[in-house]
Amino acid sequence: MPMDFLGLKDKKMLVTGVANRKSIAWHVSRALEEAGADLFYSVRDEGLREQLKGLVPSDRILVCDVERKDQIDGLARVLSEKTKSLHGLLHSMAFARYAEGLKPFHQVRREDFLQALDISCFSLIALSDALKELFDPDASVVTLSIARTDLASANYGYMGPIKAALESALVYLAQSFSRFSRVRFNAVKAGPLKTSAAAGIPGFVDTYLYAEELTLRKRALETREVAAAAAFLLSPASSGINAQGIVVDAGMSVNIFDEEMVKKASGGDQSSP
Repeated sequence: MPMDFLGLKDKKMLVTGVANRKSIAWHVSRALEEAGADLFYSVRDEGLREQLKGLVPSDRILVCDVERKDQIDGLARVLSEKTKSLHGLLHSMAFARYAEGLKPFHQVRREDFLQALDISCFSLIALSDALKELFDPDASVVTLSIARTDLASANYGYMGPIKAALESALVYLAQSFSRFSRVRFNAVKAGPLKTSAAAGIPGFVDTYLYAEELTLRKRALETREVAAAAAFLLSPASSGINAQGIVVDAGMSVNIFDEEMVKKASGGDQSSP
């Protein structure tokens, strides 16, 4: 297979959510650049812009607080001055406030839930709408979700339902945009990863180690593997995929009754004599 089968050479892409080298978005950007894509970056504030300057050219870093419509509109305006069209958008944003520690789901504060929903989910809708005139007719939009939104993970808290809303939103966006374009919307549904964002989830280390043992290969999922899937979905090579969520979890979600894990949970080998 030719190295350029992704067809990303000179494609203009906007990458959101890069905080540091551990960010999934950073790994996606590396995969895109290696394939020849031309990238712009969007970060939340000037502080993050300063941090990112050491990694990418400063004129490619734009500031956009997605909680503010004027900044989303400003992002679209600045991008339209820098490029005639945008071939892809990576939506890699998630936020949840755990300052007061992890509480039972039924005790989540309204303001915390709505802020997380705004940043982690509605931002995809708002950005897509603001950029619709700039998108190439065959542009691809990819967001990052979690492997399973139909399971309750106590330590993930209210972000589970918000990721479920995100995945539903992309389906509606795909249908809505189909009325006037061929822009595609898909998600990469990743298993637990070692990222700076994940480090803020209470009890994440134990969850990560447990997930590693549940993978079919008994080796943890790597960020580069998720990034490769995102790069593929952003590329013309995935032109037939739309309104889908691609699970990348090394088989974790099909292996919940792993023999070794069952033995550990039951206190040893419970097989019949």
